[in-house]
Amino acid sequence: MRDQEPAPGHPERRLSTKETAELLGVKPDTVYAYVSRGQLSSRREPGGRGSTFDAKEVEALARRNRRESSGSSGSGGELSVRTRITLIEKDRYYFRGVDATELAARYSYEEIAEWLWTGELHPGITFTAPKAAVAVARRAVDALPEHAGPTDRLRVAAIAAATADPLRFDLSEDAVLGTARILIPTLVAALPPVRRTHRDEGPLAHRLWARLSGRPADDASLRVLDTALGLLVDHDLAASTLAVRVAASARAHAYAAVSSGLGVLEGPLHGAASGLAHRLLLDVLDQGTAAPVIADELRSGRRIPGLGHRLYPGEDPRARALFALLEDIPGAAPALAAARDIVATTARHTPLHANVDLALAVFTVSSGMPSTAGETVFAVARTAGWIAHALEEYGERPLRMRPSGHYVGPRPPQPLPE
Repeated sequence: MRDQEPAPGHPERRLSTKETAELLGVKPDTVYAYVSRGQLSSRREPGGRGSTFDAKEVEALARRNRRESSGSSGSGGELSVRTRITLIEKDRYYFRGVDATELAARYSYEEIAEWLWTGELHPGITFTAPKAAVAVARRAVDALPEHAGPTDRLRVAAIAAATADPLRFDLSEDAVLGTARILIPTLVAALPPVRRTHRDEGPLAHRLWARLSGRPADDASLRVLDTALGLLVDHDLAASTLAVRVAASARAHAYAAVSSGLGVLEGPLHGAASGLAHRLLLDVLDQGTAAPVIADELRSGRRIPGLGHRLYPGEDPRARALFALLEDIPGAAPALAAARDIVATTARHTPLHANVDLALAVFTVSSGMPSTAGETVFAVARTAGWIAHALEEYGERPLRMRPSGHYVGPRPPQPLPE
């Protein structure tokens, strides 16, 4: 690479866009994405046709990228990825620097998704899907067996929607955002409705309600659902989000990246955890007290679902926000009391706070929803966060999320097996 020599009186060396892209191993468009995210500064030289970049700044960014691709974080060897999306600290979490619980209290899920994607608010925005995409996704979902779970349906819907989009391989920011605004409502519309009379219009939470409950929706319950979607939209590098970033690092399109996240989400320690808490609540309500139910869980050596979170030594802020809203729903009182009984009873053995899975379970139980409803809410909500992380990863060096294996098997040469 030919370096630009510094002019007299200019101590720093400047690089062209092409030279910067070559040093970072990215496309020229990605260089300007770094600039827009504040990771690089640029300067247009007098009389020059393009921007130039400080060589030392570019080299520092290249070193950071190389450290990340090797999995080195300087903090115990865990994989660390620079992100401008979500920060979790001191029992609080933030979306682009703004308290996430305050965002969810004030704005709709769609508005929070736009904030996560672009750093801008679009008041009143709603996501709509073209009829053709919905028809393809519904046909694919309708072909599944009756026992198929919600994540099965969502994953199939995402793949089907991808086949209806011939431009899905366009990974530019505008194209991916366009995909996101179509994909999320398509996923919801592809789910079979529980209520015969429903309208596929208005805020996404209203449309999702008809896929979760056979009861008419009241304003307070819809507010809880919309707030839950907003609270769950992202949570830093959860397992499913890491899978999405790995897929995006390999330049998989947005539909495929979301499908990767859905595959991981189905695990009982991730998106399906609210279903376990839902069933626990039903058992407590059936028994009338938590003590025998918790005793059975402990006797079986099972972890009590809905309690504790590795990132929050104190109270899960998402649970706190949902419990406050559930207090305003008279029909939620029995489930709320059961949840408090679970926390108090378990505290005699291990003092743990309620997490968002227990709060979500209170909502699904009191709304007459199936035990899988929380998983559906989680998956739909997190799709927006996955898109945000995919967008961020598309701006990084390709295939950087490729750790090296540490081989511990028999050393070669070994004889051929017979």
